[in-house]
Amino acid sequence: MADSTPAGYQRVAEAFRERITDGTWPTGHRLPSRAQLGAEFGEGENVIRKAQETLIAEGLLEGRPGAGTYVREPRPRLLMRRSPAPGTPPVPLAPAGIATWDAHSTAKTPAPENIAARLDIREGALCVRTEYEFLDTARRPVMTAVSWEPMAITGGTVVVLPDGGPFAGASVVDRMAHLDITVARASERPRPVQVDREQASKLGVAVGSLATWIERTFYDREDRPVETADLLIPADRWDIDYDITLTAPPA
Repeated sequence: MADSTPAGYQRVAEAFRERITDGTWPTGHRLPSRAQLGAEFGEGENVIRKAQETLIAEGLLEGRPGAGTYVREPRPRLLMRRSPAPGTPPVPLAPAGIATWDAHSTAKTPAPENIAARLDIREGALCVRTEYEFLDTARRPVMTAVSWEPMAITGGTVVVLPDGGPFAGASVVDRMAHLDITVARASERPRPVQVDREQASKLGVAVGSLATWIERTFYDREDRPVETADLLIPADRWDIDYDITLTAPPA
């Protein structure tokens, strides 16, 4: 007969849930150290860590890099619309509702093999690589993105750096329009992933939490790729809406 006794981390996680539910640990409360909790529950720090990560994945706790683990303020789920209405420009990098974002661009970055294939350029061709961190109204990270643009297209122009110059913060569509390039379509490929430790640290979620990874590429009228980006969207914070318009066949 199978043993139905909960694993140590499950027992600890349930105790944490009870403390949050009954108000023993209110919103914003900083949890004791893992060593202190381990001594209290008679478990090792790895068990305490797994219990914390379980509740982070459930949205009850949040990890703050360098500051500890806290009871998270309830957050409403955000809606990300990924399909534009007919005749409108492709979807932007930042969805509606994002309060602000931080960006850091690095020019003359050689394209790795997978990015070169997506941009239809040779491996090692120089690109501008831009890392984005999208923040909510409390300046908490809610998604990240990494964008690549071939310098063969933007190099030597005022739009070469997405985070600098007179077009800093402008969309890819608007920046390319300044170069008389019309972004005609976007291709997206979503897939489920589990975040690694570096990604979890940036997003304030547990290692192994579920997220949606979207590979998105913008194309001009000649179907030339002009930008590609990887968006990382935590599953516990976003609903992703693809509203696809269908054309009726001729009668």
